[in-house]
Amino acid sequence: MDILKRLEKESDKEYQKFSSSLLPNINNVLGVRLPILRKLANEIVKESSYKKFLNTKNFKYMEEYMLKGMVIGLLKENLDLSIKYIREFVPQIDNWAVCDSFCSSLKFTEDNLAVVWNFIQPYFKSLSEYEIRFAYVMLLNYYLKDEYIDRVLLLVDKFKDDRYYAKMGVAWLVSICYIKYPLKTEEYLKNSKLDKWTYNKSIQKICESLKIEKNIKIQIKKLKR
Repeated sequence: MDILKRLEKESDKEYQKFSSSLLPNINNVLGVRLPILRKLANEIVKESSYKKFLNTKNFKYMEEYMLKGMVIGLLKENLDLSIKYIREFVPQIDNWAVCDSFCSSLKFTEDNLAVVWNFIQPYFKSLSEYEIRFAYVMLLNYYLKDEYIDRVLLLVDKFKDDRYYAKMGVAWLVSICYIKYPLKTEEYLKNSKLDKWTYNKSIQKICESLKIEKNIKIQIKKLKR
């Protein structure tokens, strides 16, 4: 399969314009929609040549990186091998779209929570903006559960970074924590050590949610610094 030709064939100029507008400083967007990428990822995994694709590090288009992340998420052979590919892939992430689609693709995490939890811990202390975002978005996708929520909020409180996409990842996480654990998250917010920007952005994201009643949002806004 000529993956690059397939992607170029599936590109959509209008979607390319839309995606590019959401990704400032990223100029290699081809414009392929996510359902098409997921379908192609499944086709690649069924071919014996997928390992060659996974060992490629320098791609022309952002969608090739997204596709690679999706293929990693579909691997069923061996947990250690999956972890190896994740470790190699994370440093290649250079925007929020690749980061977030990658995290949502790693569904095998659900069956390996303890192993993946231990694996992602170093990324919370990374010097890379997108490695930090990767760690916090992984929490958002897989660890908002009774047995992990207290540890998740502790990691939120340890967040220290000034870069936009790392901070936005944390704010997004806090908003979903509130949706799933409102009392616990509200108590956390009252004592939070988060920097003012990330804290207030968390409040904003909570209030933007359609899953939260208007009267609750009024109360939450009062917590704004």
